[in-house]
Amino acid sequence: QLQASGGGLVSAGGSLRLSCAASGRTSSSAVMAWFRQTPGKEREFVALVTWSVGSAAYADSVKGRFTISRDNAKNTVYLQMNSLKPEDTAVYYCAAGGILSGDDKLYRYWGQGTLVTVSS
Repeated sequence: QLQASGGGLVSAGGSLRLSCAASGRTSSSAVMAWFRQTPGKEREFVALVTWSVGSAAYADSVKGRFTISRDNAKNTVYLQMNSLKPEDTAVYYCAAGGILSGDDKLYRYWGQGTLVTVSS
């Protein structure tokens, strides 16, 4: 099970931190990722991290603004989002899988999503 939280309303230029707590089988997955989706669009890769060594990768659109991290003791992954832009507005989903990839079809477990709204 994946439980995402931390979404909300923020002004452009502001920051938010999303959390994703993993439990059960999901906590044994090798890779955790964040995706986002806006109405009428396909789900978009945002960032991923490996549980083991914390290797991370980012979409070009968020590089330098977002940071993904993990706390192995808490089985929790975080997405620190800084310098937020209106185009970052979306429902953010965390996902767990076994392959280092930005392809959402390769992720088996999904959280419920948390809404991030960035006002201009």
